[in-house]
Amino acid sequence: MPIRLVLRNLLAHPVRGLLTLLSIAFAVFLLCVLQAVLRGLDATIGQASTNRLWVQSAVSLFVELPLSYQSKIEAVEGVEYASKWQWFGGVYRDPKNFFAQFAIDPDTFFPSYPELEILEGSYDDFLASRTGCLIGLDLADQYGWKLGDTIPLIGTIFPRQDGQPWEFQVKGIYRSKTTALDQKTLFFQFEYLREAVESGASGGPEGSGVYMVRVAPGRDPTPVMATIDGLFENGPQRVQTTTEAEFNRQFISMLGNVPVLLQSIGGAVLFAIFFAVLNTMLMAARERTRDVGIMKSLGFGDGAVAATLFAEAFTICVAGGLLGLLLAKGIERPFQSALGSQLPGFEISQQSVLFGMAIALGLGFLATLLPALALRRKGPVEALRAGA
Repeated sequence: MPIRLVLRNLLAHPVRGLLTLLSIAFAVFLLCVLQAVLRGLDATIGQASTNRLWVQSAVSLFVELPLSYQSKIEAVEGVEYASKWQWFGGVYRDPKNFFAQFAIDPDTFFPSYPELEILEGSYDDFLASRTGCLIGLDLADQYGWKLGDTIPLIGTIFPRQDGQPWEFQVKGIYRSKTTALDQKTLFFQFEYLREAVESGASGGPEGSGVYMVRVAPGRDPTPVMATIDGLFENGPQRVQTTTEAEFNRQFISMLGNVPVLLQSIGGAVLFAIFFAVLNTMLMAARERTRDVGIMKSLGFGDGAVAATLFAEAFTICVAGGLLGLLLAKGIERPFQSALGSQLPGFEISQQSVLFGMAIALGLGFLATLLPALALRRKGPVEALRAGA
């Protein structure tokens, strides 16, 4: 295969070649990001614990459950722990500084999450401090918080009556070994919130948003879920108990059928880019007709003619694919930092890289196949006449 001819053809129309390369780069970039999002969603569900259950109102996730439910849940056979979880919804300085905050029962929270590791500070310090909090490693990195810092949060769901922000002292920074618990959340003691609401120092609903239930080792969670649901079948607030995987899936489903939407977007982009590359290769094949006639007159076979066109396409596609992969890798860390709490499993993995290159090469092959076959069928005289 004449390498110099391939290079000459590539440089013959630099603008067209560059635009085709950028189109492929965009397609590979978008498809890799979409695949990473889908893998992140799957990881969030797939890595959920099998022995943690979630009890919520059967009416809506936004309806509080009575505090009296906790002792009744703990009395169910097979339940090891039950912990209150209350969404706080505070704002740090500006509404755009969004991150998750939960009031939890500290004595049962840590034993229920063996994947949680304290990197700085200690859990005992958190237990001993009424206004202490735990923050995830990514959250600490995002805002530059360190051990001992005070974090002021303006209450939205739970506004303080004196108009002052809530204050939490960082007593520990944690890291999670799985995506079941993200690293961009702040946890503080539920009693701090309950005392403020019940004393009138803060507005907001009474009760607990949900209860997290840890099933005792070796126990089947299915009958535990049925027992808890039956326990409150007649109220005052009916409940729905689900596995952690199903609970996580509910949050994803609130956004609609995300996997189908993302796959549709990826398919549409791929479809459009394929025809853009096909058009480029058809134009290139038409322009190469005279060269093909000369090559065949000099004794080059049909295979060499087709290989020349394929080499040209693959060079553009590989360059575009590599550029798209570099862009996807470049946004990986910022994406994790911005959406770590919503999508803790996002990662441009080795599989995503291989997938991106396969897409680029596949585009090049399919878009070049028809033009290459057309050139291959032309005889020397026909090609010279057509290219004249």
